[in-house]
Amino acid sequence: MMDYPNFTIIPYNEKYRDDMIFMVLEAKNALGRIPRLNEDLLDIQKNYLDIGDMFWLAIDEDNRVIGCIGYNSIPGTNEVKLHRLYVKAARKRQGIGTRLLHTAELHLQKRGKNAVYVHLGGKDYFESHSFYPKHGYKEYAPSMMKKEL
Repeated sequence: MMDYPNFTIIPYNEKYRDDMIFMVLEAKNALGRIPRLNEDLLDIQKNYLDIGDMFWLAIDEDNRVIGCIGYNSIPGTNEVKLHRLYVKAARKRQGIGTRLLHTAELHLQKRGKNAVYVHLGGKDYFESHSFYPKHGYKEYAPSMMKKEL
């Protein structure tokens, strides 16, 4: 568990499942997209934790989910794909996304992972297109970025 001003990063806990799903849908809606749920979010235990990967939540002072991030290992490599970095719309630009990303990267380095891939989404995902380069990610294909750890 890592504490920051006004929020804490914790490993995924099932008791926050519904609040996390609501936060993700709300974040998508705030970006003007029709909110749809990514199927993997319905069962974090099965899609991340049970296969040896990880998922984190950012929890605010009111014990509400304000962000999330996870990763899946790429079989047969020391590389991973990041998934589901979302921050509650009203809490953006407060360092939450950066802290979630750094938490994941530190964990991955400790596990011997050497590269992280991320899919940025289409042009309407304008925030991810500016966020990841600020953190050392380089484009290697359209809407795809990579960072060596």
